[in-house]
Amino acid sequence: MLGPRLPGAVFLDLFAGTGVNSLEALSRGAARAVLVERAPAAVALIRRNFAALAVPQERWELVAREARCALPALAEQRVACAFAWCDPPFASWEEGPAALSLALKLGILSPGAEVVLEAPPKSEVALPGLSIVRELRGAFLLRVAEQ
Repeated sequence: MLGPRLPGAVFLDLFAGTGVNSLEALSRGAARAVLVERAPAAVALIRRNFAALAVPQERWELVAREARCALPALAEQRVACAFAWCDPPFASWEEGPAALSLALKLGILSPGAEVVLEAPPKSEVALPGLSIVRELRGAFLLRVAEQ
């Protein structure tokens, strides 16, 4: 769904888990992936997965912190992403929309950026600055307003 617009883009992977979404984005032409993951076991797994596939270090960055702490640091680096994947644990699902709101406020999500937000069944999403483009089974495709 996002493939045709990925070449050359920066891809933000919030709550990255195994890093598979970033690996897929890179394989489809994203210039760089920025992964945010707080769980130590998942961080170790991401590092192993990227090493096993010999992904060059300059093509990805892993921030091993909670999203609310990682995003201000990324904003200081002037990271701007055209795509984001947000897959928070369902037990703390509200952290996902909160992280997207913060990323938008900090300017990390570029105008027109597309965002996939994974969601538990029957979830509703209303995020200022983001519009729902499409509702998918278990996810929403959102777009950042153009300025």
